[in-house]
Amino acid sequence: MLDRVVAKAPAELRKGPRGGGRDRDKMVDHVLDAEDAYARKLGLRLARPDWQDAAAVHRFRAAILTAVRAGANASPPIEKNWPIRYAVRRIAWHTLDHAWEMENRSV
Repeated sequence: MLDRVVAKAPAELRKGPRGGGRDRDKMVDHVLDAEDAYARKLGLRLARPDWQDAAAVHRFRAAILTAVRAGANASPPIEKNWPIRYAVRRIAWHTLDHAWEMENRSV
């Protein structure tokens, strides 16, 4: 969903009520930075891709999905890592939140 929203959104987004907010490219970078941090909470160490490299982003997200699927049937997570169900909710919420924000702030 985020990729479809990004494709339609202008590079410069309408500013928030207090005059702030990230533009499209910075918001996508932020989402990927967060996904990288969330992947670490699943025990993964991945190279964070450039958001404009669709194939690299696909591989990055596929690796996270593979870890989620493998972890869903595994024993409890390693200490300090997130439970799989929490990770899935957190990743989905964060991505959707910024997709909706981008849609709302598109001019």
